[in-house]
Amino acid sequence: MSQIISAFDEISGQYDAAFVDLWGCMHNGITPFQDAIAAMKAFRAKGGIVVLVTNSPRPRFSVKGQLEEMGMLDDCYDTIATSGDSARSAMFQGVVGNKVYFMGEATRDADFFKPLNLLENPIEIERVPLTQATGIVCCGPFDTQADPDVNRTDFLCAREKGMKLLCANPDIIVDRGETREWCAGALAALYTEMGGESLYFGKPHPPIYDLARRRLAALDNTPSDPRIICIGDGIRTDVLGGMQEDLDTLFISGGLAAAETKTTGQPDPAALSTYLETEMLSPTYTIGHLR
Repeated sequence: MSQIISAFDEISGQYDAAFVDLWGCMHNGITPFQDAIAAMKAFRAKGGIVVLVTNSPRPRFSVKGQLEEMGMLDDCYDTIATSGDSARSAMFQGVVGNKVYFMGEATRDADFFKPLNLLENPIEIERVPLTQATGIVCCGPFDTQADPDVNRTDFLCAREKGMKLLCANPDIIVDRGETREWCAGALAALYTEMGGESLYFGKPHPPIYDLARRRLAALDNTPSDPRIICIGDGIRTDVLGGMQEDLDTLFISGGLAAAETKTTGQPDPAALSTYLETEMLSPTYTIGHLR
C-alpha cells in the first residue's frame, strides 16, 4: 500500500532531485498551484533540484514561456524536459520520414517544427496532406474536444500505407481548469488498436527519462549519482514511468484521479487502495495535492 503523506517536506530530505509533472501537479492549464510552487521552492532552498518533466508536445523554451504567461516563474524549478523535445529529436532524425501529415493545432504547436540545433545534419521536414505523407506527427487532436474516433477513416488509410505515428504527448486526457480534453495519446492508442504503429517519447516511456537525466546532469550542482523521486498525477504516466525507471514515486491523487480516490484535501484511504488495486500499481507515496 502506498504511504499517504501530508506534505512533500516529510520525505524530501531523502532525495537530491525531483522529476515533477506540470499539468495537474503544478498547474491546471490556466492557474499555477501556489502550494506546489511553495513546496518546490522549499525543496530547492534545501539544495534539491527540480526538473519539470512534462508530456507537453512543445519544446522547453515554449513551455517556459507558457509558464511565465501563467505567472509561474523559474524560481521554483531548475530545468525542463518535454516530450515535445524528445519527439522532435526523433522526427528530425527521420523516424517517420521527411513528408509528414501533421495532427494538432497549427498555431499552438508551430514551435514543434522549429529547427533543432542539437542534432548534426537534421533532415528537412515537409508537412503534406495524408495522401502524400510518409508518416504522421501527432501533437494532439485538431479539436481538443473531438472524439478520437473521428480520425478512423484517416487512420485506416495510414495503416494500409504502413505509416508510423509519432506521438508527441502520450497523455490520454488532461483537465484544463474544469474542462476535460483529449490529448495526442488518445489518438495514438486508437491507431495502435487499429493495427497501426505508434511511437511514444513521453512518460511513461524511456526516451523522456533519458532526456530528463541528461538535463539534470548538465546542471552545475548535480551529484554524481542523484537520488530521484518522480511526482505527478498520472498513474499510467508519472507513476508507471517512475516505477519502470526504478525510481520512487509520489502520486498526486487530487488530479486526474480525484473522483476515483475521493480526494478533496487528501485521498480517502479505502478509495485509494481500491483504485491502486484496479490499476495494479503502487506508488511509493501519495498526497492529495503537492504541497
